[in-house]
Amino acid sequence: MTGIRSQWLELTREAVLEPELSLCDPHHHHWDYPSSRYLLEELVEDIGEHRVERTVFVECGSMYSPGASEALAPVGETRFVRDLAAQPASAGHGLNSAIVGHANLLLGDAVDEVLAAHVAEGAGRFRGIRHSASWDPSDAIHASHSKPPPHMLLDADFRRGFARLRAHDLSFDAWCYHPQIPELTDLAGAFPDTQIILDHVGGPLGIGPYAGKREEVFEAWRASITELSARPNVVVKLGGLAMKICGFDFHRAAQPPGSEELARITAPYYRHCIEVFGPDRCMFESNFPVDKVSASYTVVWNSFKRMTAQYSDDERAALLRQTARRVYRI
Repeated sequence: MTGIRSQWLELTREAVLEPELSLCDPHHHHWDYPSSRYLLEELVEDIGEHRVERTVFVECGSMYSPGASEALAPVGETRFVRDLAAQPASAGHGLNSAIVGHANLLLGDAVDEVLAAHVAEGAGRFRGIRHSASWDPSDAIHASHSKPPPHMLLDADFRRGFARLRAHDLSFDAWCYHPQIPELTDLAGAFPDTQIILDHVGGPLGIGPYAGKREEVFEAWRASITELSARPNVVVKLGGLAMKICGFDFHRAAQPPGSEELARITAPYYRHCIEVFGPDRCMFESNFPVDKVSASYTVVWNSFKRMTAQYSDDERAALLRQTARRVYRI
């Protein structure tokens, strides 16, 4: 992806902390574009000496089927990742043990065909759908690649499509920005039997109209997250704060942050989630290579290890691998 500067990332180098600690990375992407590539080789290189034993691929609009209908085109991404998972390079890290794909849930009941096709092509690895809702009225905030309409999570057609997930034993990955979290809370209450995974702690924004309002945004985010945590069918991914939209501007610094700095800055968000959801409903994620715009994989996971050092062995196990493996059934 554009924005990743390998030479700049090399300015901050760290040894892997606690290399013996078993991890599951429940959120990364793959793509292969003329200007940007992130496949098995790149992911394995980034993982390095971290003991990553399982990973989850999450849709990113890559490798859609060119000859398929608009509705069925995303199934090509699942096929692509299934084939990557079968390659020998995947075995050592359990790469792509689970797959989360895209389906347009605004199709309502008609999305059944798409869901069935994903499951069939996933060869036992397909676990859920992400139809991103991330949208903001400000032109300074980019909407998701799936171009969601405003208030999609409340839309009647979307909810008819969402209702079909349970019939296929699929979960829902939710990507939204922090002002949209109340809409997700409403959705979770309407479908209490469907597993929902909130990506990137709900996307606290820090650019455009939200720039310079860190405390105000944090308090609004904190209140919404606390309310969402009352929905027992929701778990949360702890990661994504190195994205540019969060406004920490790590990518603008003379050199990348080290894991101590990254842990210090992101800890208030992650620890609040752990406090209200509990370790059994939280999982750390890399969000690579998107977060690579700000820090290396080694630094990101070192920061997670530093941040969890105060928790018990059982709590750390939940945060770093067990919650992800239970939720994604791997």
